[in-house]
Amino acid sequence: MVTVVGAGVAGLCAASELVARGVDVRVVDRGGGPGPHSCSWWAGGMLAPFCEGESAERTVVDLGQEAASWWTRHGCHVVNNGTLVVALERDQASLAQFARRTSGHRTLNAIELDALEPHLAGRFARALHFEQESHLAPREALAALVESLRSRGVQIETGEWIPGDNLTVDCRGYGARADIASLRGVKGEMLVLRCPDVSLRRPVRLLHPRHPLYVVPRGSGVFMLGATQVESGEQGRITARSMLELLSAAYALHPAFAEAEVVEIGTHVRPAYPDNVPRVSRNGKMLHVNGLFRHGFLLAPAMARIAADAITGDSQ
Repeated sequence: MVTVVGAGVAGLCAASELVARGVDVRVVDRGGGPGPHSCSWWAGGMLAPFCEGESAERTVVDLGQEAASWWTRHGCHVVNNGTLVVALERDQASLAQFARRTSGHRTLNAIELDALEPHLAGRFARALHFEQESHLAPREALAALVESLRSRGVQIETGEWIPGDNLTVDCRGYGARADIASLRGVKGEMLVLRCPDVSLRRPVRLLHPRHPLYVVPRGSGVFMLGATQVESGEQGRITARSMLELLSAAYALHPAFAEAEVVEIGTHVRPAYPDNVPRVSRNGKMLHVNGLFRHGFLLAPAMARIAADAITGDSQ
């Protein structure tokens, strides 16, 4: 029996991977499962390894390429329409720099961009299209994993984890900071808007020297806007400045966002190591899976595979 502690994206992926390999698993979560108490609840859900290569280590790009197929195999709906990266005319140098630092994209002119995303027609002279990237709806994906585990007899137990004799996979994220000295918190703030006057088929990243923005379509005119990146373990509030910057960037992407309804405001703390690269580390009967930073849904599948390999002795 293996105990998985934490039912955010890391814990649910680890449990799902272990169950798929025939391992007996129990899952314990203090909140009883996915919800607003978990940073996974507030994720963008972008499976964009090539875009992340602009600032992340090569490990993130390589491991992230496993994500889309893993989520699909585990019964989650993945949209494979790629990612668009755009910049205002004054920020074209940022777009050129982004292109130099990444791979897996092609440059679109205005006509090609307008054909791909008609609601952005006439707004940008060029864009980068990362055709191999994908996105999903995080809360739906988490629910799909929970249901899949339940169908295999694994219920999420509510309550505090009490260490025992079982091999334990610790997926508590920032909640494990007392046991992992090098773990730090990075606060993210985000908004959910309803704007039926805008339609997008794929995530769009708007580059900006101070507050870059991503907009992820959720369907039915709903969009996730994110996200700030603040070196802080405090998660209880979104600042007026952050909200202003997110909304201003959304307005720059498309003026119709000025009339959008604010559906949700979310904040949470992402767990990160100093190099922003996740780790699977072992200490006796404890296996820590942590440090997913802003790459939760992108890298949790690979971390789950690595953890399961360590437990079962596989190297597949």
